Amino acid sequence: MSFPIQQLPTHEFPQRLLEIPQPPKELFYRGTLPSKNLKLLTVVGSRKYTTYGKQVVDELIAGLAGYPIGIVSGLALGIDSLAHEAALRAGLYTLAVPGSGVDDSVLYPAAHKQLAHRILKADGGLMNEFAPTFKATKWSFPQRNRLVAGISHAVLLIEAGEKSGTLITARMTADYNRELLVVPGSIFSSNSKGVHQFLKLGATPVTNSADILEVLNLATTVSAQTQSQPALPTLSPDEQLVLQYLHEPIHRDELVRQLNIPISEASQLLMMMELTGHIHSDNNIYRRK
Repeated sequence: MSFPIQQLPTHEFPQRLLEIPQPPKELFYRGTLPSKNLKLLTVVGSRKYTTYGKQVVDELIAGLAGYPIGIVSGLALGIDSLAHEAALRAGLYTLAVPGSGVDDSVLYPAAHKQLAHRILKADGGLMNEFAPTFKATKWSFPQRNRLVAGISHAVLLIEAGEKSGTLITARMTADYNRELLVVPGSIFSSNSKGVHQFLKLGATPVTNSADILEVLNLATTVSAQTQSQPALPTLSPDEQLVLQYLHEPIHRDELVRQLNIPISEASQLLMMMELTGHIHSDNNIYRRK
């Protein structure tokens, strides 16, 4: 399937991009641009993410499935690409704004060309103000960031070092009068320093998907969705014990050790709890769902 490059007429520019101090003069795109009824959430973060950062992206975006929300990010390595991937899994619209033109020959990073194609095949879009064959440069990323922040209703910051380029987007978010959401991290992690700077300045902390829905004024549908869910079956004593130990993410080996039951029984127990949706594992790290 071909996804030709098109130029968006000026009168069709997203209204929120026209509100920023330096609105784009041209916009080129491929695929489908976000509909006006979607609330756009920009997700940004560190290129060198941690296991915690990946778990946060997966958990929060999965919790937005079924809501009129689109995920915007920069197609970059790290949290950006994880956000696009999570949106695709959740069936959410996603828009990539790369630091290059949108032509395949220059798409940056080249390693994410296949991800870009999957976004297009899922009725998502690629968009930027640069000429279609423009090659990414050092200055094109900060310039791109103003579009990423400007088009959104809110920006979610997940992991950022003290001098991370991601903080540029966060500062623009405040300048553009958009909602800045941040996920608190470990006080011992260098990837949390940038995030915690904005927490001190009054950014909204996010600890679950409901926090995001509330900021986007979609929280009224949360209770209705919760009420429509069938009651979970009663848990066995061993299953209750697993959830008790998972008050925080834990490695499989440590969890099995604490359960103090034969390995074969523990493996079957954990597998069944994953199938029933009570727990989730990623790289042998287990956590509650």
